Amino acid sequence: MDQLKQESALAGRPWRYAAPAVVLHWLLAVLLATLLGVGWYMMSIEHEPGADWYFNLHKSVGIVVFGLVLLRLLWRLGHRPAPLPAYMPAWQVKLALATEWALYGCMFLMPLLGFLGASYSRDGVIFFGIPLPAWVTPSHDTAETFFELHENLAWIMVGLISLHVAGALKHLVIDKDDVVKRMGW
Repeated sequence: MDQLKQESALAGRPWRYAAPAVVLHWLLAVLLATLLGVGWYMMSIEHEPGADWYFNLHKSVGIVVFGLVLLRLLWRLGHRPAPLPAYMPAWQVKLALATEWALYGCMFLMPLLGFLGASYSRDGVIFFGIPLPAWVTPSHDTAETFFELHENLAWIMVGLISLHVAGALKHLVIDKDDVVKRMGW
């Protein structure tokens, strides 16, 4: 395997993602980690004074994330990355691709489900202090259904992020190849 790595490195400089993809990747990584943390914190103080501020911040940043995810998906569809190195076992390539697309699915669905839940809630959607127009009649049961799906997807996303990070660390620490450098600065 080391010979294949060396041959791959000698074939040319390592392929890297374009700057927009790198910026969107790391910006979304920070925002998603923040949203997960704020989401769990706000649920622990849900009925305390001042909790609304955290809920509104979570909704606002969630809307921003949704827009960034749409941008990232559009970029990704128009700019296919180079294939992973030939020396990687087929099962690892398949797992990496499945994880990547499952993350895209979660990043798309989570804000959408949160937005729908908030839309059906009594408080509605507030975007950085500006209440958005109500387009549905509030329904506690419907809101709770969307919020439960949103929360369950958060746990799935945590698992996928963990798998993604574990794969990156494997390439960085064990394989010592250039795979992680593709998304670096």
